Amino acid sequence: MDTSVILPVKAEGFVQSLEAFSLKEVGSERWFRQHAHIEKLNMQAIVNASAVHDEFVKELLVSYGKIPVLVHEMILVQVWKQKVFPILCQLEDFNPKNTFQLYMVIHHEATIINLLETIMYHKDSCEAAGDSVLDLVDYCHRKLTLLVSKATREAATAQDQRNPKGKAVASSADLMNELQMQSAAEEFEISQKAVSVLRFITDHTESITVINRMLCTHNMPCVLVQLIDCCPWSRCKDGEVEKYINGRWQKIPVEDHLKMTKLDGQVWISLHNLLLKEDCQRKYDFNNFNKNQLLKLRSFMTEVLIDQLPNLVELQRYLAHLTVTDPAPPKKELILEQIPEIWNHIVKENSGKWKAIAKHQVKETFSPSESELKLLAERLSQVYNFDVMESLLPEKPKCGSCGKEAAKRCSRCQGEWYCHRECQVKHWSKHKSTCQLTTEATEKI
Repeated sequence: MDTSVILPVKAEGFVQSLEAFSLKEVGSERWFRQHAHIEKLNMQAIVNASAVHDEFVKELLVSYGKIPVLVHEMILVQVWKQKVFPILCQLEDFNPKNTFQLYMVIHHEATIINLLETIMYHKDSCEAAGDSVLDLVDYCHRKLTLLVSKATREAATAQDQRNPKGKAVASSADLMNELQMQSAAEEFEISQKAVSVLRFITDHTESITVINRMLCTHNMPCVLVQLIDCCPWSRCKDGEVEKYINGRWQKIPVEDHLKMTKLDGQVWISLHNLLLKEDCQRKYDFNNFNKNQLLKLRSFMTEVLIDQLPNLVELQRYLAHLTVTDPAPPKKELILEQIPEIWNHIVKENSGKWKAIAKHQVKETFSPSESELKLLAERLSQVYNFDVMESLLPEKPKCGSCGKEAAKRCSRCQGEWYCHRECQVKHWSKHKSTCQLTTEATEKI
């Protein structure tokens, strides 16, 4: 089966065309065209990395200097979600019949952080990000603090209780409420991707400015300790331990309760990097609070944990040494420190214009006609190759009705999976509208 999404020549054209948009342009036709390009680049990057093929998407993004553009576009959507989206939800004259466009804007942030997670594994990607690494550090800090907050943990727990995919809703208010729930659920997934991106930054960065930002400005070691302490991707439900793996909550057998997840490993490696690198030790302030927070890690460093990640022996020794010593405070050095610019620039440029931007987008962007919506569906059907999407799934697909493992999918739209004919018939009333729209777009192609 051919699992290529785009050829290198076409990917090069996509990468070359990447540009930074203004907040007002989010969701526009030109913005949507770039969203489709980034979606394809993301899928191809995953295919290349999974199959250990030539990672030409990463090479193109590095050689054309487009990683800062990706960081800008990701933060742009984050600002839009915080400043404009809540206003859209409250506008009385905004009664959308379909929230598909809005969801794709919300999903754009997840697409980019996923692409960055794939390419930032390589050192040259981190170097090619240039000054935008500082903005990326700030972005990761915002996401990690969300992960350790009670509100995000509750949103993640409620994820399984949200309206099922494709559920028919009665009014535009219901549509917007469902969209907000989907946004909260996706925020949990995005925050976990940020954990991996931060780990890769700690792996590769040698910039004193970036190290200073992580240690002195954001106190990342203490944030990571809190992550280990609260472990938001693990929970106890109905007396059983569940962990969030591959995009969903899974019940964990008793014998695997102490097994480290990928996210656990990323947090521990980040701590290892931040605490054991010489430059980091020189910059970090081991005051009483920070020292006491770090020493909490000793209770988590069991033999079972270290067997799974042997490099933690060095960290264990360092913490043991820290218990009996008081490291000298960092020397005050005169440093011309760079400051992250992307978030501040976007907010400053649009300050006081949030409602005007929301009203403009309601009128010009998020109130499409039926023909415009079908055209959008047609374009997106060209973006997603179902065979490739299937190859990217971390596990076998689940039935859209009962959630069990599925082997068959809807013969019309090819977009929904079922385990038996009975489940397909039962789910048809919910799936019908989505199926019809997708099928019409495909037939038009």
